[in-house]
Amino acid sequence: MNWDEAIKDLDKRREKALLGGGQARIDKQHKIGKLTARERIDILLDKGTFVEVDGFIESRIDDFDLDKKRVPGDGVVTGYGKIDGRLVFVASEDFTVIGGTLGEYHSFKICRIQDMAMEMKAPLICINDSGGARIEEGISSLSGYSGMFLRHTKASGVIPQIAVILGPCSGGACYAPAICDFIFMVKDISKMFITGPNVVKTVINEEVSVEELGGADVHAKKSGVSHFTYDTENECLMGVRKLLTYLPSSNLDTPPVVKTIDEKQSLLFSVNKVLNKMGNLGKTFVKNNEDRSYKLKDIVPDNSRHAYDVHEVVECVADNGSFFEVQKEFAQNVVVGFGRMEGKVTGFVCNQPAVMGGSLDYHASDKMARFIRFCDCFNIPLVTLIDVPAFLPGTAQEHNGIIRHGAKVLYAYSEATVPKISLIMRKAYGGAYIAMNSKEMGADIVYAWPIAEIAVMGADGAVNIAFKRKIKEASDPYAAREEYKREYEERFLNPYVAAARGYVNEVIKPEETRKAILKALSALESKKAEGPYKKHGNIPL
Repeated sequence: MNWDEAIKDLDKRREKALLGGGQARIDKQHKIGKLTARERIDILLDKGTFVEVDGFIESRIDDFDLDKKRVPGDGVVTGYGKIDGRLVFVASEDFTVIGGTLGEYHSFKICRIQDMAMEMKAPLICINDSGGARIEEGISSLSGYSGMFLRHTKASGVIPQIAVILGPCSGGACYAPAICDFIFMVKDISKMFITGPNVVKTVINEEVSVEELGGADVHAKKSGVSHFTYDTENECLMGVRKLLTYLPSSNLDTPPVVKTIDEKQSLLFSVNKVLNKMGNLGKTFVKNNEDRSYKLKDIVPDNSRHAYDVHEVVECVADNGSFFEVQKEFAQNVVVGFGRMEGKVTGFVCNQPAVMGGSLDYHASDKMARFIRFCDCFNIPLVTLIDVPAFLPGTAQEHNGIIRHGAKVLYAYSEATVPKISLIMRKAYGGAYIAMNSKEMGADIVYAWPIAEIAVMGADGAVNIAFKRKIKEASDPYAAREEYKREYEERFLNPYVAAARGYVNEVIKPEETRKAILKALSALESKKAEGPYKKHGNIPL
């Protein structure tokens, strides 16, 4: 074969590989509102950076007429490229080729790209759109999943692993994304379930639709399987790009620093001269807007029974507009996510008084523990904003293992060696106070506002227990009860008892919050902490 013939042959083979399952199947994919495997990669990666690996690999199985369905690439596009100039590795399943089913060489390609990502210490992104194991290849397809699971597990805590569900993901295939750090889903397109509706109907005679069983909303709100949900594939893939701006390439790196511009600060700088000419009024305006922490007293009521949205607190503490929430729709009584403090990535863990009073339940415990451990894996300091009355009581919580789930939070905070800063904003009662990164649990710095209430429980509950008999015997039980409440509040429900014992490092004003946390983060930046030698701990799962 001469050069001309060889080049023509190569071009022909490339063209066939690029078409995947063929134009008819590509058109069908588009018709149902889905992108192709290659289109997804084009959106995800920086333009022109994708380099394909193993593009000509094919299945070697001839049984069940698979030789007639054989296509170069074997139903998955793998390779590497860049996102915002940083190296990432990608595997994108191609539903146009035998329904994106996973066979021997399909899994071989994914495993190879997993190995490359580990060797290069770069993030791995797996785009799932598959009918599951390729039945015609039998045990070879099942063993392929095993190899992927093993590699995902070994890479856990070493490189960020992101799963993007853009089609069906069923059976054993679900567990590869489940081992990853984050799962992205798209409404009406993404589907995840271990057993499909037909099997559910056959086995337990339960009628359920695909969407009700494993759609994006179910996993965002009920199961907590997914972390981010979007309306379109394009928005979803851009969300992956955004997440990576908060993450280091590996556990050997620190997250990228982005010097964010606070629009309000910029505006102030431009009008400072005008305001200064206004005398005291102008100076007051400047002072109250130099730091968004001045808004905190208006956001957080001093009455501990009144709710507020902790998102507003985070927006005042973090760099303007930098907060990126994780699992926004799941266990909303806690809020977790990434923000920036003077451009440096920080993990925020917050109680949410607007939902269930900010109490902790078993779902919230899982959500917090998982996020805390991720931050610790990847050198992201933790800021904990505390306003918690208790672990949620009741038979439903006890029977669903609140003890076991709550212990995960204790374990995660105690295990974490990254800088850990806590702010007690208002309530911090009982076991929930301990769990929320208290001083003796390993917090490096604990701040409290003057209105903070740190005690075993609130005044009402404490008085009912401690002074029950005296109140009952009093000539005026109501007056006696109110007097005991006042006494309890003065003696215990303030931050100064905890500060006197060293459990709170400093009591600060709300407007001092951001600056105090920034100074603490700066001081703790070089923190090095090593625990005792062990293979690994045994977190209560």
